[in-house]
Amino acid sequence: MLEAISLLSPGRGLKRAASDEMIRRPENLGWKITAEVTTPSQGHEIETSAEPTGARQVVIDGKSATQIALGAITPMLWLVPAMDRLWIEGADGRRRFLDRMALSFHPAHAEKTLTYEKAMRERNRLLKDQIDDPAWYRALETQMAEAGAAITSNRASALARVAAATGEIEAAFPAADLSLTHADPDAPITEQGLIEAFAQGRRADMAAGRTLAGPHRADMTAVWRAKHMPADQCSTGEQKALLISLILGAARAMQSDRGTPPVILLDEIAAHLDLARRAALYDLICDLGAQVFMTGTGPELFAELGPRAQTFAVNETEGSSKVIAL
Repeated sequence: MLEAISLLSPGRGLKRAASDEMIRRPENLGWKITAEVTTPSQGHEIETSAEPTGARQVVIDGKSATQIALGAITPMLWLVPAMDRLWIEGADGRRRFLDRMALSFHPAHAEKTLTYEKAMRERNRLLKDQIDDPAWYRALETQMAEAGAAITSNRASALARVAAATGEIEAAFPAADLSLTHADPDAPITEQGLIEAFAQGRRADMAAGRTLAGPHRADMTAVWRAKHMPADQCSTGEQKALLISLILGAARAMQSDRGTPPVILLDEIAAHLDLARRAALYDLICDLGAQVFMTGTGPELFAELGPRAQTFAVNETEGSSKVIAL
């Protein structure tokens, strides 16, 4: 259910599954999700679907639309158990986490990311084929530089807003100092700087068979502000608390910027949280006024919410799932 809701936003959803990985087997049936979404300004009917051999389609209010259009209607943030190792694994996961936050603040961020990645794939093909003609590279590198500068700017802006907002909830969850870092401390971040770096790096990139510099090599670091402790050195529970702090901080900043909070998906959120911190989380969520979907292994994990929430159970009956209100 959480994955279905997450597909009302741009991208692959919280499980990062491709469209053809979500088809029903062995029947080989496609899938479809429909939703009625009410924003402060108006209501929307959204449909997104995919056939077994086709790309994902989006229809908004009866008209075909791009996935990017979803970002303006249903800004969304989520936490799943797989993210618990975010601070101690590779930079790829942290970049995805950061880009999800940046997308919530800047809906056009998804388009810039797609433009950059497409141009970089084409440039990498030229590099692997040992193409040496500068004319083949210039147009691609110009596209990469323009999109790359916007990506870096959006990421830095999102981190600054989230870091400031985590300080507002520091009594319940740790405030974090966030930084955007690069493999090369002198990595260019402006459009002109990236154009020059791509041109100067062609020989080394050709030897490696891939682009070695750019925002695709960036990373996000976090430091527990009160303890001056890097996130990767914190305990498992502290790392979870930092992640929750970032999600809540991002939601508060978005509410301030856009006038409405995002939809928030929290899978197995009670894990690693003691009773006091669970209660604090639920209070902050209710104060935020966001629509939040949380899952857990039993209703007792959400007892502190009391009548402030609706509770449902998903039961398997005769081969089909049924949602029952508790």
